[in-house]
Order: sequence, then C-alpha cells, then structure tokens
Amino acid sequence: MKKGVHPDNYRPVVFQDSNDNSTIITRSTVTTDEVITIDGVEYPLVKIHISSSSHPFFTGEERIVDVEGRVDKFKARQEVAKKAREARAAAKPKAAKKMRVDETQKLGVSAAPKAKVAEGKNFSEGKPVASVE
Repeated sequence: MKKGVHPDNYRPVVFQDSNDNSTIITRSTVTTDEVITIDGVEYPLVKIHISSSSHPFFTGEERIVDVEGRVDKFKARQEVAKKAREARAAAKPKAAKKMRVDETQKLGVSAAPKAKVAEGKNFSEGKPVASVE
C-alpha cells in the first residue's frame, strides 16, 4: 500500500442523536471540540439531529421530525415579508395618472402658444379636423 494516502486523524468518534440521545461509535476524521466519556474512554463527540435510530424510514413511525422548528421559522419569515410588502405599498405615494396625449401634442403643435390648426379633412378617415386653441 502507498504511504500517506490515509488521513492521520482517522479515529473513533461518537455520534449522538439529539432526538433520542442514542450514541454510535464509529471511525471518522470529523473535527469537534466536544468530548464524551463512554465506558471510561474519552471520545470526540458530534451531535446530529437525526440518525437511523430516530429516522421515520428506519423506525417505521410516521411523525414529523422538526428539531429546529424549520417550518415555524419559514412561516415567520413569510409573515414578516408580507408585512414589509404591505408597509412599502402603503408608504409609496400613488403615481398620478398620466394625461392622455392627443395627436397635436405628439406632433409638437401644442408647443407654439395657442396655435390654431386649420380646418380641413382627415384624408385617412374622411372626418373634419377640429381647431385647437
């Protein structure tokens, strides 16, 4: 076998399930600051939220495993976001409706002070053109 392939810190470690406080001793390279003593031997301790001893697939129980309150946190974030949207909508001044621009303003005729458009025929529709004052 090649030398130096395996990590140096591969050692026995205790994984403790926080749902039912069951412990599993196995070898791992995980780093942790916590320590636990089992049968007079001190092991590094890693706390986990779910393991085979508490997972519904392995236990056959149908229950919701929500250790950290993830659903509650999600609902609380959604409620806060909804209130923030409503507050922004209430604080935002409503935009004034834009006045409809008629054809003479589009052409720039209204820029001249009280320009008078000569009466004539609108050749596309055959209707008389009204004067603008």
